[in-house]
Amino acid sequence: MITLRKAKEEDLEIIRDIAAVTWPSTYLDIIGQAQIDYMLDKMYNRGELLKQLMEGHIFLIAEEGENQFGFAGYSITGHEERIFKLHKLYVLPSAHGKGVGKILINEVFNQVKDAGGSALQLNVNKHNKAKDFYLKGGFTVKESVKIDIGGGFFMDDYVMEYRF
Repeated sequence: MITLRKAKEEDLEIIRDIAAVTWPSTYLDIIGQAQIDYMLDKMYNRGELLKQLMEGHIFLIAEEGENQFGFAGYSITGHEERIFKLHKLYVLPSAHGKGVGKILINEVFNQVKDAGGSALQLNVNKHNKAKDFYLKGGFTVKESVKIDIGGGFFMDDYVMEYRF
């Protein structure tokens, strides 16, 4: 049975490891290895993850026994409007189809709702099939964005939103 737990500082390596395994199968055909390496280094280095944890980001790890299968990370972004942002949700390719992503997103929904959230937003690459997962889960496409992330790289995303 899959259980979820809130990540602590000593879990940051697990988050990095899952990202390192999931990103190539998710993004290689979309953005290429050079951009994957750049983004993993920029967004998943220990210092950046620790900074996010210290700033109040909540990381949830999905596991069964000693095995971790995925994680989600979210935080509040718009305090006035109580808007939360799902920054990360990745499930190991070996665990796809087992409902891990659904368990993670449902728990994020519950926690955001309990915190008085009015909406949950996320960015998803326009060519990532995860977009369909989010549409099925009740998200709508709010806008299209192209974000310069440095190093000559861009993120070509949809901003999606789920309203509570």
